[in-house]
Amino acid sequence: MTRRLMLAGGLAATATAAALTVGAPAQATPPGPGVSGTIISQKTVGDTDYILREITIPAGQATGWHWHKGELYGWVKQGTLSHFASTCESDGVYRRGSFIQEPSGDGNVHIGVNRGTVPVILEVLYVLPTGSPLSVDAPNPGCDFQ
Repeated sequence: MTRRLMLAGGLAATATAAALTVGAPAQATPPGPGVSGTIISQKTVGDTDYILREITIPAGQATGWHWHKGELYGWVKQGTLSHFASTCESDGVYRRGSFIQEPSGDGNVHIGVNRGTVPVILEVLYVLPTGSPLSVDAPNPGCDFQ
């Protein structure tokens, strides 16, 4: 547990690009089959929830379009994650060992896609207002992929 908390702290301190997470199934663009997340640790301090979660995205699958009410910090444990903004343009390709960060707000709609042949496994620290959902579903912004 201590090692995971240290990892979570390190993620928050060193994350530098864009991230993803998986929340409840999106109505407009649900996660692909087999996309899953497991909460490893959760702590509330004041009005902030800190949630450490492991997310798995099988080969050829995606998270569905979504955004978050707080900041996210992640580390790619396995595979390669392709991340896209609502402009339909790639805003990052994250390989094993990469750190990723995602800003909060409905202006940061995105999707994470596994275009590889092995599952993507992410360790993600959510820093959310207390009681917030892990993610908020969003419709496809007009991209020719989902």
